[in-house]
Amino acid sequence: MRKSPRAHVSLDARIGRGGLDRALCKVVDLSVNGVRLQTYSELRAGVTIWLALPKIGRCAARVIWVHDFEAGLEFERPLASKDFEALTAE
Repeated sequence: MRKSPRAHVSLDARIGRGGLDRALCKVVDLSVNGVRLQTYSELRAGVTIWLALPKIGRCAARVIWVHDFEAGLEFERPLASKDFEALTAE
């Protein structure tokens, strides 16, 4: 069972570590607790990264699972309702 509702989206974003946005990715699924990404670089489960989202900026997130070039991330802090709405409005 999911912690919160999900929205299917198509958002260009960037991922990185140490405060630097290093690689492009696409957010394809979003909830206030996390995202599912399509990545163009490898991620490892258990690692905390930065996810730079359009309109709201960087969020710390932990990689929960990885399968090929898809990954599920859980935000360190859930998104505010207004930020979730801004990202899913289009």
